[in-house]
Amino acid sequence: MYSKVTQEVIYSLEECLLDEWQLDDYASHIGYSKFHLSRIFKQETGLTISEYIRKRRLAIAAMYLLYSDESILQIAFELRYQSQEAFTRSFKELYKMPPGKYRKIMRTLQGTEEKNMSDLTTIKGWILSGSHPTFYEMKADGQVFHTGMKSGLLSSKTDVGEGQFGTMMQSFSAENWLGKRIKLSCFLKTEDVVKCGVWCRVDNGTGDVIQFDNMDNRSIQGTTDWNFYTVVLDVPKESASIHFGILLTGTGKVWADGFKFEEVDLSVTSTNTLGQESLPLEPVNLGFDEG
Repeated sequence: MYSKVTQEVIYSLEECLLDEWQLDDYASHIGYSKFHLSRIFKQETGLTISEYIRKRRLAIAAMYLLYSDESILQIAFELRYQSQEAFTRSFKELYKMPPGKYRKIMRTLQGTEEKNMSDLTTIKGWILSGSHPTFYEMKADGQVFHTGMKSGLLSSKTDVGEGQFGTMMQSFSAENWLGKRIKLSCFLKTEDVVKCGVWCRVDNGTGDVIQFDNMDNRSIQGTTDWNFYTVVLDVPKESASIHFGILLTGTGKVWADGFKFEEVDLSVTSTNTLGQESLPLEPVNLGFDEG
């Protein structure tokens, strides 16, 4: 399964993100040819391996600018840039402002947000739900993120009983995706989770669930660094709505970043767990003679 290869690549990238490794080094470490790794990684994530490293290093730079007093030159060298000028050009290209200006503006904004933060269950576009939503909280986290400036954090705030769960989720119309196979992807990072994963559901006009996957057969447990996860579902013509999010069963913390929906062709295997494919092609034992 290609996503397994991609997850191995990202695990190695995150482990050695600030090392001076080349593509050959990652390929040797993982045990695949660099051409195979590059093709699969680009196909799965939409990024080349070098683009991924660049974006993640710049995200680390953004965290350093916000939460450390290191000079811009020190940060540039730590992130393997040959000069402060080269670092500034790269940072400005991604964050639309030079690092010095970013540090000044974002620290000011961060201070204002912290003073005004009174509701940890409010993130634009997202709702907190689940079997016991009051046992959980969600917030935008500016200290831990994969790329950009923030991630979404879902965490337990009390002891949670067996089978109880919370979810950070969204719902939207299926109209633009009718008749297509879609891939939902995102990056997740966890801390001491009992069980968590990405989930997606497709409903018809009467509210019946017609496609569903919550990663129950490949759930994340414990503490894990950032990695890439996908759900692939069909959106039949009778679909009315699509729902998705992060599911946390029991205690722990899960950070989510970089959600993306895209159409894929039928060569990408569906992860639907409702089991239509398991039905027999023909009825059996119609005369009740078989044991």
